Amino acid sequence: MTAANTPSTHSATQRRVLAPLALAQFICSFAGSNMNVMINDISHDLDTTVQGVQVAITVFLLVMAALMIPGGKATDRFGRKRCFLAGLAVYGVGALLSAAAPGLGVLILGNSILEGVGTALLIPPVYILTTMLFGDLTARARAFGVIMAAGGVGAAAGPLIGGLITSGISWRAAFVFQALVIAVIMVLSRSVVDPLPPDPTRSFDVRGAVLSAAGLILVVMGILAADNNLWLSAGLMAAGILVLAWFLHWVRTEERSGREPLLSTELFRDRASNLGLVTQNVQWLLLMGTSFTVATFLQVVRGYDAIQTGVIFTAATLGVLSSSLAAERLAKRSPQRTLIMAGFVVSIAGVGILLALVAGSPSPWAFAPGLLLIGLGLGVMLTPSVNLVQSAFPEERQGEISGLSRSVSNLGSSFGTAIAGTILVSGLSDHAYGAAMAVLAVAGLLGLVSAALLPRSAQPRA
Repeated sequence: MTAANTPSTHSATQRRVLAPLALAQFICSFAGSNMNVMINDISHDLDTTVQGVQVAITVFLLVMAALMIPGGKATDRFGRKRCFLAGLAVYGVGALLSAAAPGLGVLILGNSILEGVGTALLIPPVYILTTMLFGDLTARARAFGVIMAAGGVGAAAGPLIGGLITSGISWRAAFVFQALVIAVIMVLSRSVVDPLPPDPTRSFDVRGAVLSAAGLILVVMGILAADNNLWLSAGLMAAGILVLAWFLHWVRTEERSGREPLLSTELFRDRASNLGLVTQNVQWLLLMGTSFTVATFLQVVRGYDAIQTGVIFTAATLGVLSSSLAAERLAKRSPQRTLIMAGFVVSIAGVGILLALVAGSPSPWAFAPGLLLIGLGLGVMLTPSVNLVQSAFPEERQGEISGLSRSVSNLGSSFGTAIAGTILVSGLSDHAYGAAMAVLAVAGLLGLVSAALLPRSAQPRA
């Protein structure tokens, strides 16, 4: 029995650890969406284009997705708390560098690369520690509810907070705000105790890490290139698929040789977990795709400033917060499958309303009902999807499944920004907005189908 599960330390450890973990998830999700309302300010200040800012946002999300699996694996070798603190330090440096960026290149280095690397190091420990420290289903559902609420609110409130800071001070101050939050988290994390000691003898699959990262990067960069050169786009995506196939072949070869690969194929033998990963991917695709599409449309096509755009997103923030905080109560009353399906139905309805009402109304408040429903739907299903996947595996697999889970979620964020953003920036018109939202609706339907295929008896282990 680990120290986290002894009666004398259980409750105290839970209270100490939840605040910094939830705050860490908040700031990383905030970083993924707050730049959406700074598009005009950053492009004017750094003499770049909307596409340039889109690339910076997407690369940040992509670096997280590409390095999350290696980041999760590294926790076994170096320790969960050590990786968490290292990630915070790298992230903080990136935020300060972004605040002082004289051009798009330095912004990409600070925000997209360093903050992305920092997030890939610090986020897997958030989910590993939560799974290990919260032993029973109800306590774990409550903890994941708080953490996913923090993440959902960070993503949904990112435009509002970013808009307030940008309009009141400067877009650069939003990165200083991130650095200050990171400092607070580091102070709060001093009392966090790692439930398991690191294992320096644990192998690390360097080739597997390079292949998985390269494959994911090529696929997403192929999507980004679609509006400029279809042949280049197809070539990049084909190359990415081939590299990922090479990665899978390498994993099987390592396992047959008795060595430990970056990612065990055993992680994909649980049907409920596999489908849960798909739903996670689509959830974040919907959230980040909608955030980028609506924010860009409001600023570039409708001409709203950062704070006006951010205020409109308050509806999504309220939706995510209210439903996420109800996760514990909902988990007691309804199966995980039911919650995930209900979340997709409500979110798809929200996308439909965004398409129907906004096309016929010039009022910015026409966006509010749709954004509220999307926030409510996502808040309902974020926690059960994560809980279902994380709880399907024992402690010795938590490093791998946490990295895989977060990688899949952040890949969804990258896909949402890249796919919807590429469609939108190719025309920057009402028609392009409609096309981007229609693609997001189709993705939501695919997520609903995946949720419907979950076993009816699928429940996380206590």
